[in-house]
Amino acid sequence: MAAAGASATAFAAESTTQTLELPTLTADLAAQVAQSADATQQAAANYELQAERDAAAAAAAAEAKKDLAEAKKKAEAKKKAEEARKAAAEAAASRSSERTTLTATTTASAPASGSVATVIAFLKAQVGDAYVLGATGPNAWDCSSLVQAAFKQVGVELPRVSQDQSMAGTDIPLSQIQVGDVLYWGGKGSAYHVGVYIGGGQYLDAANPSKGVVIQDLSGYPASGAVRVL
Repeated sequence: MAAAGASATAFAAESTTQTLELPTLTADLAAQVAQSADATQQAAANYELQAERDAAAAAAAAEAKKDLAEAKKKAEAKKKAEEARKAAAEAAASRSSERTTLTATTTASAPASGSVATVIAFLKAQVGDAYVLGATGPNAWDCSSLVQAAFKQVGVELPRVSQDQSMAGTDIPLSQIQVGDVLYWGGKGSAYHVGVYIGGGQYLDAANPSKGVVIQDLSGYPASGAVRVL
């Protein structure tokens, strides 16, 4: 009987211990679950914030790229417009210069007389002759041999080649040339072609193998300079 009582007492004590420990374990577990939930919620909030920042950065980068492309496009358009404006201005200036030169030369022309008339008459008599490099007449010429032969008719001895002929006589502005002036193309002292101004905006020269000796308009092939030897 005493043993039964002791057993009952021990069982009651064990039950009491278990009853006391169970709430404690349950409270700890609840705390852990709560902490885990808080951590999960915080992590989710952090991920969401980072996603928003990444999206904002991507949008800003896209906008900056768009602005850069637009600025580049505008700069290129402005550059092309400026180039076109300069080209148009240069073309207009060139046309104006050619018209001025042609008008001035035509106005400055005077009927050939005396020695000049003799030179022009000789030159016109050779129109239709062939161009042959190194030829000196009477039916074939190169540019400088024709000029040399024309002025020799009036006793003026010119050098044989165009480079030296461009250095002969007196320099004359193209706006003031007169009939009988020697025209040259290229630099003074390094001219590659010569002819003689015959008035009316025209010159006569031994042009090339395909044309031979011809009369041409200065407007189509403006000279580089002129010299007067008569």
